[in-house]
Amino acid sequence: MSMVTDTRPAEARRNGSADRGGRAGPAGRRQRPGNLLAYLVAIVVIGVTVVPLLFTIVGGFRTNAQINDDPVGLPNPWIGENYGSVAGTDYFWRLLGNSALIAVLATGLAVALGAMAAFALSRYAFRGREALYALFTVGLLFPVTAAALPLYLLLRQIGLLENPIGVALPEAAFALPITIVILRPFMRAIPGEIEDAAVVDGASRLIFFWRILLPLSRPALATVAVLAFVASWNAYLLPLLVFSDPNHFTLPLGVANFQTQYSQDVARILAFTGVSMLPALLFFVAAERRIVGGLTGSVKG
Repeated sequence: MSMVTDTRPAEARRNGSADRGGRAGPAGRRQRPGNLLAYLVAIVVIGVTVVPLLFTIVGGFRTNAQINDDPVGLPNPWIGENYGSVAGTDYFWRLLGNSALIAVLATGLAVALGAMAAFALSRYAFRGREALYALFTVGLLFPVTAAALPLYLLLRQIGLLENPIGVALPEAAFALPITIVILRPFMRAIPGEIEDAAVVDGASRLIFFWRILLPLSRPALATVAVLAFVASWNAYLLPLLVFSDPNHFTLPLGVANFQTQYSQDVARILAFTGVSMLPALLFFVAAERRIVGGLTGSVKG
């Protein structure tokens, strides 16, 4: 029986065995600080985002006396009357319906118009295409507050104040840049051979867009739909510009109005705020995988 011996120096053999065992080595020493930093950042982000959310929801199960005695304590006992009183009012459900109507309108407009614009910018070659796409990209940096005054004057001139469309149209317009930025590379990554085969079979470009391109772009469409819906649901400034009648308010405006009317009833304010956050939060959590899938496809494209 022949025996094979390792002719490397002793120091090299020690380093090699340590690297294989995962206990030491330059790569291991370089990765550990990065992993610890990533975990630390994740913990900080979770603390900043989740802790206030939990404080609001749990605070709705307490009484004002409990909050005054211990502002950060747990309910003892748990009280469900605050949430019951909020959910049992017609005012809350009216606000919920207003928010849902505006969010659906804004999302539908943003996705439909964004998909058509992204199709033209991704599948057609024309002069100024990249400049037009850059213009939409710059739109990501344009804040709503900068357009508040001219937007209000325009809506008043065309008679869209106190009208849900007066909120849905601007929200869809401000959602178009991110919609096009996500959809264009996704549609552009779809092979041209598919379009050529569809043309050979007699399909026009419109039919290719409707029957082939849109179904293939479902992950990206779901992503932009979720982003537009959540942004519309949480919008505060645009509804504030358009609506002055409390019956037309959305949930963010209703929360602010409720806080003004019942400033001393902190427990009910927390309950009202918690209930107002739940629809968008549940919708976002349910569609999380679709958002990640759409963004991944966009980055690959």
